[in-house]
Formats: sequence, structure tokens, C-alpha cells
Amino acid sequence: MKILHVLDSVNRGGAETLVLDVCRNAAAFGMEVMIAAGDGPLLTEFANSGRPLFHLKRKLPFDPLHAAKLRRIIRSNAIDVVHTHQAVDALHSLAAAAGLKVPVVLSHHGIVPDAKNRLTTKFVLSRVAHNIVVAGTILRQYEDLYGIRFGSNTSVIYNGVDTSRLSPEGGDMRVELGIAHDAPLIGMIGNFYPERRKDQLTVCRALPQVLEHFPAAKCLFIGGVEPGAEAKFEECRRFCDDNGLGGNVYFLGRRSDVPDLLSALDIFVFSSFQEGLPIALNEAMLSGVPTVVSDIPPLIEASASGKYSLVFPVGDAAALAERVISLLSDPELRSDLAEKAHQFAGENFTIEAHLTKLGELYRSLLPA
Repeated sequence: MKILHVLDSVNRGGAETLVLDVCRNAAAFGMEVMIAAGDGPLLTEFANSGRPLFHLKRKLPFDPLHAAKLRRIIRSNAIDVVHTHQAVDALHSLAAAAGLKVPVVLSHHGIVPDAKNRLTTKFVLSRVAHNIVVAGTILRQYEDLYGIRFGSNTSVIYNGVDTSRLSPEGGDMRVELGIAHDAPLIGMIGNFYPERRKDQLTVCRALPQVLEHFPAAKCLFIGGVEPGAEAKFEECRRFCDDNGLGGNVYFLGRRSDVPDLLSALDIFVFSSFQEGLPIALNEAMLSGVPTVVSDIPPLIEASASGKYSLVFPVGDAAALAERVISLLSDPELRSDLAEKAHQFAGENFTIEAHLTKLGELYRSLLPA
């Protein structure tokens, strides 16, 4: 099967990381993958993935020229399925594939931030051949928050991670930052977004309580600052400075050495207001790092109803601090939680599990 993945941009985010892992592993599952992508920091990695890359730039909210270029790619490469990851990409791909009998698939990664995207999602929902949601709780989330109701052309397929890229490459984060090897180290991976998505501030607000019990503890924030999120980033920095946390907190920005970062952590914290099924959390679980997560439905689902992560009420800094302190105080609990989460993630969140289900879906959409 020839599959064209369409990405409006290739920022360093969960959906883009997933598609990169698909590119590198799909051939073993009978899929020949090609990419049509806009600009972004991962463009070079897509170009080096070994799969054909078509660099396209959409210039208008609905760009007929962009759709025409996609149509030429579909026809000239005899594409069997077009797989999109945003509603705007599905809209252009539906126009591009009109009359060609090429099914368009849309993955819903759990974020529909504005009115324009909500309208576009509602428009394409019944028109695409199939909708994939990355967590079952997203079905209810979309309906409750946005009035978006999925039909029978919908399946739940969890995101997958290529575990081969999670092997540390030898970088020592503690040496790089001058952190003692016996100092408790907490970390969160996630960009700062202008929308109400990640919640790094609650982690910052939890740190004074953690430091009362573990004065040597350090906290790493890994992730870029998206345009429009500058004030959120500065609020976190200002809180840390005002509360004397400057020597305990590191804002590292975007990093490509995630395996080395994860291998240095004692605890991975994922504090969020809204999620799909985050790749960063899956990577932490597969790397054997114990996790603490907000009690939003997708994160509860990702941790098997909270069995494999410690859970705290969203935005509750005191509760988060209590969970972190309990883990730092109990090495046996950390080890047990990490081991069970690793086994659960290995059964559900690997790229092999993802591609097996994806291949089954694609084949169901093709002519017999």
C-alpha cells in the first residue's frame, strides 16, 4: 500500500514525532509511506527519514493551489490512502482526492483550539473515509467541549513509539547542567502553548513544597515556546525567580536528546489541562521512568485508569507536590510503578502495535 501522510507543519510535537516513527517502520508492515509537509524544525529529519518528501506550503486558509499540488502527488504516485493529522489538511486532501476514489483518513490528536478548526472538523468528519482518535476519551471530550459527534466511520488507535530511538546516546544531562548524581531530578517535556493545554505553572508552584523535603531536588522543563505563549513562559520564570527557585529549575527549550534526558530523571511529571494521547508520556513509560500526571481523561486512560501513574487533580500544586514527595521518599514505589507502566506501555503504545492496527484499517478501506 502507498500511503501519503499530509502535515501542514512539522513542529517538534507528538503528531509529527508519531509520523516520523511511522516513516521509519512502516515498510515492515507492507506500507510504502510518503510525506507532504510544510515548514518546521523537523523538516530535515523527515527529509532524512528515507521516505519521499514533498515540501508544500499552504498560503491561504483554503488554498486551491495547495489542493492541486496534493492532487498531482496523489495521481503521479498512485497513492492508495491519504492520511491527514489536522482538519485543514483533511479539507485540502478531500478536494485533492475528489473523483480519484482514494480514501482520506483523519487522525484526531485531541486538540481543537479555535472556532475555525472546530467548524472545519465538523465539516470533514462525515466526509473523510475514516476518523482515527488517539484515545477513547477524546470521543467524549470532543462532544462535551465542542459539540463534535463522531459517527460509525471512527476507530480508536493509540499512538505508538519506536522504542529503538529511546536508547540513550551517552549524553549525561547531570554533568552538562552541573547537577549532582544523587540529587532528585524531576522533569516535564512539553511545549508552552498559547492555548490552555500544558500546565507548567502548576509544576513550578509545587516546587517550594517539594524543596522543603528535598532541598537538593532539581526540575527540568523541556520544550519550546510557541508564538503567543511568551507570557506563559515568563510567568513560570518569574514565579521561580520570585520564590528563590532559580538554582533548582532549568528551562532547556527544545531538545532532540530526549532519551538522554529521560534516562537522567527520577520522576516524569505531565501536568496538563487538555491532551490527546501524548507521545511524551508514552516515551517516559517505555523508558522506565515513574510518572505523575494530571487527572484529565486522556492521561487517566494512558495510565490504565491511574494504575500505572500517580494522579493529581488538574491545577492542584499541593497535591502534585505530595505525589512527587511520596515517590522521592520511596524508591521501591518508584521502581514498582515504573516496571508496571513499562509493561503496559509495551503492550499498547509501541510503533508495532500502532502499525498493526493502522494496516488493518487501511486495508479495510481499499477495494476488495
